[in-house]
Amino acid sequence: MAQTTRRQAAKPKTKSEISFRGLAQEVDELGGELISHADSRQIMNAMASRLVARHGIAATGIWTFKDEGSDLELAALAGKPSFPASMLKARPSGTLLGKAVRLKKPQFLSPKSGGKDELSRWVVKNKFDFLGAFPLISDSRTMGAMLVACAKDPGESLLALLQVQVKLLAILLRNAELIASTQHTLQKLSILVESSKAMASTLDLSELLARILDVAKSQAECERGSLFLVDEKSSEIWSLIAQGLEKQEIRLPLGKGIAGHVAKTGEIVNIPDAYADPRFNPDVDKRTGYHTRNILCLPIRNKAGKIVASLQLLNKKKGSFTDEDTDFLLTLSGHMALALENAQLHQQLIDKERMEKELALARGIQRSLLPESTPSVEGFDIALLNEPCYAVGGDYYDFLSLGPRTLLVVIADVEGKGVSSALVMSNLQATLRALVLHLHSLNEIAEALNRMIYNHTRAEKYMSLFMGLIDTKRQALHYINCGHIPPVIVRPSSEPISLTEGGMVVGLFESATYERGQVKLQSGDVMVLCTDGITESMDAHHDEYGFERLIKKVSETASASAAEIVQAVSSDVARYSRQGTHVDDKVMIAIKAM
Repeated sequence: MAQTTRRQAAKPKTKSEISFRGLAQEVDELGGELISHADSRQIMNAMASRLVARHGIAATGIWTFKDEGSDLELAALAGKPSFPASMLKARPSGTLLGKAVRLKKPQFLSPKSGGKDELSRWVVKNKFDFLGAFPLISDSRTMGAMLVACAKDPGESLLALLQVQVKLLAILLRNAELIASTQHTLQKLSILVESSKAMASTLDLSELLARILDVAKSQAECERGSLFLVDEKSSEIWSLIAQGLEKQEIRLPLGKGIAGHVAKTGEIVNIPDAYADPRFNPDVDKRTGYHTRNILCLPIRNKAGKIVASLQLLNKKKGSFTDEDTDFLLTLSGHMALALENAQLHQQLIDKERMEKELALARGIQRSLLPESTPSVEGFDIALLNEPCYAVGGDYYDFLSLGPRTLLVVIADVEGKGVSSALVMSNLQATLRALVLHLHSLNEIAEALNRMIYNHTRAEKYMSLFMGLIDTKRQALHYINCGHIPPVIVRPSSEPISLTEGGMVVGLFESATYERGQVKLQSGDVMVLCTDGITESMDAHHDEYGFERLIKKVSETASASAAEIVQAVSSDVARYSRQGTHVDDKVMIAIKAM
């Protein structure tokens, strides 16, 4: 059947033609009726029904585009007979509807042209004298077309009315579309606000992960999901929970699997058919009996754009994951990232507070292992300085009475700082006190102590140690220096004496041996023992306080009491290192022969 323009098919006016006044009234009534409907489908159904009921039109159909670039789909229908089944969908090219849309002007068919397509046969079969296709155009955008079939020619005035009605319909459909879009946007904003409230209402990381997954699953309408957090220190991603599986921590190398790939690259992965994608690993499905159909995985970035997690969703309940799912989840991801960072900071704060409590307890225990005061020994004045730089540390000192006239003075410095060194120090204290009960030779004590510490730490920790046995009756000192800073005896009108006899540090080699040294003490001698926190204190130029400054300060105050000597050295070290950055435990013992 040949397609013609309306000018070619026009006929003389009839009595049934509508007056101008009637045309205006009809348009006014139509507008009032259609505008009462907010939904576009309701508007189209009302239009189709009105044309059939009010104007004697046999059949009316309205076709619209579901998506841009798609075929025309029948959206509303009124009257009899129904249009051919092949017209449920119409291509934009090759059909009367398609031509009207393409050319953006009404198109008509003449029943006298003898066309052989299905629509032409349908017109002839039903003895229609008129068939017209009118494009629905608003703001230069073509949204669809309307097809009208009449037993008789409608006349020029009714045809004019149809064209006005089509324009009005296009405007109302565009308005309905804008209203629906606005409502959809408002709904999404409402969901976004409520989701943000839900995520901000908890700082418990486990509960937060569950809430994030609930929000994501609900909005994407999918069956399962997992949220993998990025662990930068270990270059891994880990999931605390997995919906549909038992609670457990799953760890994967960063970059492995789809979630790991997204966490590493920031790429959005939307897989409509999981088993057709080589990146998908079906092993989990085999183990659990679950069947993964499609996957959406996207990165969660914080405010700075850094990837902090990857969100993986499985099995959209209807069809595949859409761009709208991705866009909304990306919008929500900023709130997810903020909630995650807040929860992680809260967890870190809790861990820090717990650690501080544990360190305070450990410090109390460590303090209980060290003597609270110096012993009172006839003929000697003893003073102590102990300044730990951490809550717990590896510096150790002790005073052990081995008889009425003998005192064992011990000072040690465990390699390293913090808890591990404090544990070795406590082991040293227990081991030494057990050894002195059964061994009476300094050499035996040192060698046994070395073996026991070595067996305990396997050379991963070692220590410097000095043991000095003071014989008060003979005014003599027997000692062994195990790699420690040599204690010094400052003697009036004489050169200082360094106590260096001994051997290597304790705990590094299992079969180390040690030599014993001996010094006769004189009245006025000041023996100073210290850890490297004293001698290695630095000024702003990174110059150490040093051994020479220590000897000089002790010499300057040698006539004072042991307590005054210790205080003088402490003040001098503090003054010297005021602008320095080196921080270490400080232990100093001053023993003055009276």
